[in-house]
Amino acid sequence: MLRGIFRLGVAGCLASCASVAAAAPAARTIDKADTLLLILGAALVLFMTLPGLALFYGGLVRAKNFLSVLMHCFGLAALASILWFLFVYSLAFRGDNPFIGDLSAIGLNGLSAIREGLTVPENVFALYQMTFAIITPALIVGAFPERVRFGWLMLFSALWLVLVYAPAAHWLWDNGWLAQWGARDFAGGIVVHTTAGIAALVMAIMIGPRKGFPNSMIPPHSPAMTMIGAGMLWVGWFGFNGGSALVADGAAGSAIIATHLAASSAALTWAAAEHLKIGKPTSIGVVTGAVAGLATITPAAGYVSPTGAVIIGILGSLVCFAAVLGVKHRWKVDDSLDVFAVHGVGGMLGSILLAVFASETLGGTGLGTGLSVGSQLLVQAEAVLIVALWSAVATLIVARAAALLLPMRVNAEQEHDGLDLSLHGERAYEFD
Repeated sequence: MLRGIFRLGVAGCLASCASVAAAAPAARTIDKADTLLLILGAALVLFMTLPGLALFYGGLVRAKNFLSVLMHCFGLAALASILWFLFVYSLAFRGDNPFIGDLSAIGLNGLSAIREGLTVPENVFALYQMTFAIITPALIVGAFPERVRFGWLMLFSALWLVLVYAPAAHWLWDNGWLAQWGARDFAGGIVVHTTAGIAALVMAIMIGPRKGFPNSMIPPHSPAMTMIGAGMLWVGWFGFNGGSALVADGAAGSAIIATHLAASSAALTWAAAEHLKIGKPTSIGVVTGAVAGLATITPAAGYVSPTGAVIIGILGSLVCFAAVLGVKHRWKVDDSLDVFAVHGVGGMLGSILLAVFASETLGGTGLGTGLSVGSQLLVQAEAVLIVALWSAVATLIVARAAALLLPMRVNAEQEHDGLDLSLHGERAYEFD
């Protein structure tokens, strides 16, 4: 009798404890697979800048300016990293203010054991996001190579990271006001490509064209090097888009598949467009097409089906192809390496197309809560417009401010001699 009562009591106690445990929220723990995804993603995204973007851009300029482009990318990688460590991470990803973060993580101090809402340490999250802050100002370099001073570029980029990149990242990726509206940006179509593309257009107009543009051809010195750099960018983009899933599961796999298919379809489309336009596909054209597809799929990679990714790649290639011709031949703007026409236009286009191809009807993951295709389209367009305007105005102010302290453009003699020798005292190539 007593034994039976004891057993019933123990059973009741265990049942009660189990129900309490079930009702309590599960404590978040670090997931090793998710953590590894972001660590590898950080390595791949840094690889996109060094050496991917450096070689991609470097091959497109004349030999006498090759080292200067490598210096720009290398210097910006170091500069952005130090600023990120000091306070830019905190401005982008800390605090509850919908417009800008706080300074609670200066020097990367006070980071949480686990990033809120994720299953990775916050220092790993900060590392991963740092590589995005590195490549974004480096993209802008392609708008004005062969004619700007290194010191001015460093100062401009430092100010730009604080006044343009950090707010945009906070608005869309840290539950800022645009994210609260329902705007989406999976991996940087707005935060990275729109901000950099618009800044590139503003700066190309402000600085002015290279000597000889547009009346004489300024051919790339090494298309082979550009193809190698583009291949590195393509591989690195797996970390750029796949890592942005922030979890090592099917979502990351879907983003990588979408990324690869969009780049493939865009490269082939650009080659076909070149064949129709000039009678032959070129190596520079096919890699530019691939990058256009990568930029266009970036904001939508985690939300669309493989079929949607192929279509986005084709559309991105066609629209960016037209934009390249328009900027250089109609507008007469020397956006030297097509930063606005490819990254800016591609990023903005992909951010808009997201609203269509993310719908479940077309095989996507679904739209924002309570949003239809039309309302999501409106939100995306508003977010693109707001960030584009912010980038344009802030870039203009930052560039002028930096020019008050340091000269922006080299003189005619330095431009003629090439920046490698005139600014850095070196040559990329020595011939007997």
